[in-house]
Amino acid sequence: MYIVGSYTLAVILCFVTMLCWGSWGNTQKLAAKSWRYELFYWDYVIGMVLFSLVLAFTAGSIGSEGRPFIQDLAQADWASIGWVVLGAVIFNVSNILLSASVSIAGMAVAFPLGVGIALVMGVLNNLLLHPTAGQNTGLLWLGVALVVCAIICNGMASGKVSNEQRDPKQNRKGIILALLAGIIMSFFSALVYNGVDLDNFAAPAAGKLTPYTAMVIFSLGVFLSNFIVNTIVMKKPFVGEPVTYKQYFAGSFGTHLVGILGGCIWALGTSLNYICAGTAGAAVSYALGQGAPMIAAIWGVFIWKEFKGAPKSVYGLLALMFGLFIAGLSCVVIAGM
Repeated sequence: MYIVGSYTLAVILCFVTMLCWGSWGNTQKLAAKSWRYELFYWDYVIGMVLFSLVLAFTAGSIGSEGRPFIQDLAQADWASIGWVVLGAVIFNVSNILLSASVSIAGMAVAFPLGVGIALVMGVLNNLLLHPTAGQNTGLLWLGVALVVCAIICNGMASGKVSNEQRDPKQNRKGIILALLAGIIMSFFSALVYNGVDLDNFAAPAAGKLTPYTAMVIFSLGVFLSNFIVNTIVMKKPFVGEPVTYKQYFAGSFGTHLVGILGGCIWALGTSLNYICAGTAGAAVSYALGQGAPMIAAIWGVFIWKEFKGAPKSVYGLLALMFGLFIAGLSCVVIAGM
């Protein structure tokens, strides 16, 4: 299988993760013109499964290092599989809440709040469960603190807009959903890494999984749990009338394709994050990937115009948010060197 050999390359690929995690929400926004997010989410999950399988049979099965996908899957023990599936279920619940928040409050609000909180708590979880020797934890936490300040700036900007341009009640619901999504999401990566041998991708311990196999099991776990989690949300939506599976199958090919593309984008980012965790460390790779709120905020502000017509003070807060995010992520990169 393909293994990342240098810290520099791992950081570059983690930035690709950040781009992917911060950009998949655009496909939800595109589909939202004629498609409820609960229906979009099915195609999104299908895209995750398809991409993870393609990657496992290509990059996960070539080269002389590590175990190829089928061989790795055959030797996996149930404990490792169980940890990955648990992480998948936790992620699925959190991501549906995040999708609901995007549909209510927009990308520029949902991602910085939800994913920003997931970054802070997720870094703590990964440091406690999967510490990496040689990391500057003080500098890592400085980076995390700067990201917290960026989240606060985003929340203040959202509050100013909600009072003047959005339904305050709905905006509050969107913020609450983003907060819940972030808290729950912070646990998923540390749980998945319990099933992966982060110390040695080239010769992983018996029973443990390679990142490629973990990604396939994770995607299938999300897909299967979706029959429970998303079905409940379809019948009891956070906003609007219930939707049905009949409506899903009545969707156009193009609409389904947009959702599948969104799942492929997310799966690419997550696969790279898992692949780089062995070289960059679980905490650093996760923290860099979770810089996604900055990317999502850029899309929300400049492409989707979610703050159009807002007072100048709002744009000042957004500019400060971007600056703090960049500074925080820079600290995270240096901390792992």
